[in-house]
Amino acid sequence: MSKSLKILIACGGTGGHLFPGIAVGEALREGGHEVLLLISEKHVDAEASAKYAHLRFEKVPAVAKPATFSRQMPGFLWKTWKSVGRCRAILREFGADAVLGMGGFTSLPPVYAGHKMGLKTFIHDSNARPGRANVLTSRFCTQVFLGMEAARSFFPQRETVTTGTPVRPEILKLPSRAEAAAEFGLDPRKTTILITGGSQGAHRLNELCAESARLMPEDFQILHIAGAKDFARVSEIASSRAHHKVLGFCDRMAAAYAVADLVIARAGASSLTEIAVCGHPSILVPYPYAADDHQTCNAKVFADAGAAQLVQEHDLDAAKLAALATGMLRDLPSYKQMAKAARALAVPDAAAHIRSAIESTFSPSA
Repeated sequence: MSKSLKILIACGGTGGHLFPGIAVGEALREGGHEVLLLISEKHVDAEASAKYAHLRFEKVPAVAKPATFSRQMPGFLWKTWKSVGRCRAILREFGADAVLGMGGFTSLPPVYAGHKMGLKTFIHDSNARPGRANVLTSRFCTQVFLGMEAARSFFPQRETVTTGTPVRPEILKLPSRAEAAAEFGLDPRKTTILITGGSQGAHRLNELCAESARLMPEDFQILHIAGAKDFARVSEIASSRAHHKVLGFCDRMAAAYAVADLVIARAGASSLTEIAVCGHPSILVPYPYAADDHQTCNAKVFADAGAAQLVQEHDLDAAKLAALATGMLRDLPSYKQMAKAARALAVPDAAAHIRSAIESTFSPSA
């Protein structure tokens, strides 16, 4: 389209919202549009956004929703209303034409504010089972963008477009395996298992993976992103095994995927999207306390497609996990078929799809 748009993208709170939002921001800029990314005041947002100095970010306080009948609910409603007012001021100052929320309750105030101001408004949900916040926010949206087709039935009264979930640009351009291995001090010739627990609830998974690594063949090496809270404990467990690299934080995920042969992970939608784009077979262990068990729904999409093994945490022990990982990596025909199935689930140009969908709502025929 010829008209340049000003689009606010609300994407703070977690990496699962932030990184897809950044990817859309990059795609919109490539299309000649101006973007402003709204993030929270959380440390994770500041740390992740620091790598993207060419993008403009604005911080607003994060407002977490308590239980519906909690004593904290009146305070939540008051803070949300104040956040809506703050978002209206930001939208006016920016001169926004549209608002895109990348999910969660941090998207509700800016999308609602945009709706009340008569702007085009959008929400993206990356999960197979959408979050309740997104279902609520969708009431104020021009369109709803879906990461997985399985989510369509949850928005029966809304106009939906299945776009896929965007990945940060660096995941689409991985370094060579040799370069990636050098970054982590690994051997590029060794079979490599990448373990990443995600941003929440990784404590038990970290423990299982560290214990299972000691039971795996010596010709395997492990790259284990344990998180800052578990770094010391996982490092201690891993110290008895050679070729087990433990990190507290990793801002080089492109390199981590480039050196990996198999991924053991939770089943957050953003992580699954990256795994699919990289074409990796995976062992998925859903976070058992995720809202509405949405991670199991995500993992089932991959397991049903033959791209992953889905195992519930309560069914796992170290020996079973070691045997499962070893079996997958030793069975080359099945491994190749899983890799092919993973790539088939990928939508590497999802950010461009979202840009096109937004632009189409501004066309004369829309």
